[in-house]
Amino acid sequence: MVELALVLPPEPDERWELAKQVGVDTAVVHALEIGDDSTAWNHDTLQGMQNWFENDGIEIGVIEGSVPVTDTTRLGLEGRDAEIAEFKQFLRDCGDLGIDTICYDWMAGIRWARTNVHVEARGGSLTSEYDAADMPGTSPHEAADVTHEELWENLEYFLEEVVPVAEEAGVKLGLHPDDPPREEVKGIPRIVNSVEAYDRVLDVVDSEYNGVTFCQGNFAAMGVDVPETIRHFGDRINFAHFRDVRGDEDAFVETWHDEGPTDMLAVMEAYDEVGFDGPIRPDHVPTMAGEDNSNPGYHTKGRLWAIGYMRGLLESVESN
Repeated sequence: MVELALVLPPEPDERWELAKQVGVDTAVVHALEIGDDSTAWNHDTLQGMQNWFENDGIEIGVIEGSVPVTDTTRLGLEGRDAEIAEFKQFLRDCGDLGIDTICYDWMAGIRWARTNVHVEARGGSLTSEYDAADMPGTSPHEAADVTHEELWENLEYFLEEVVPVAEEAGVKLGLHPDDPPREEVKGIPRIVNSVEAYDRVLDVVDSEYNGVTFCQGNFAAMGVDVPETIRHFGDRINFAHFRDVRGDEDAFVETWHDEGPTDMLAVMEAYDEVGFDGPIRPDHVPTMAGEDNSNPGYHTKGRLWAIGYMRGLLESVESN
């Protein structure tokens, strides 16, 4: 059964109580909420965080974007093996504590890219957009010097090293798509940008622990049929992001979840058909009245609204 989740900070605040009030008791702990120390987690730090949540009746379902993997590993630089060893211990620690899903990405140099975070949407709410025409030139980052195939080699090396440890620890990995899912951003190559790319990833190590973070908006920007793509990946989806965009990988705008081009009821039906029983969270929500847009896509009101919408869709699916 689909498990509704919300990004929550690692220490209690009002968002914890709001989550429980809307019936959500699964937390996604995200790098955006952690700060610069997210790669320094050890068993004691993780356990302390888990104790906070458990004492308040919340379970940590996913750690996302805040794992000890950096461009050192993505680019195959000196120190990669030490970083991978740290990641393996992180997996063992998560497994020991019952944190069973990790979301990571392979976006080197430039991560989540947007060119405007003040796009007016319904009722004056604000969303974000990406337009490649507004990001000209080449980045000076060292990632611009690697090739697509070198990124592939580094990802394959990483997976061959860590997936066996993930299996032993009982921790599922979910690779997030490149956002935007282009061949390059400012001259920096990207490789996790198509269904075919994911098929290659999943073939590197054929294991349920080597899986997909199905970020719906990125797959929509790829131009695929989102429900059919959910069926394509089936039980290799370990985590999902509920969002939608209008446009393609070169130019798109985030939409309200009920106003985009994707049939969201069909999406929920597809998750049900494949037996997806992992966490799914609303992503890149509009900034609403009274919010300052200082953290675009991640303010609270839109997330609470989205949970209600998602629950309604799930109830519709379950009643048929």
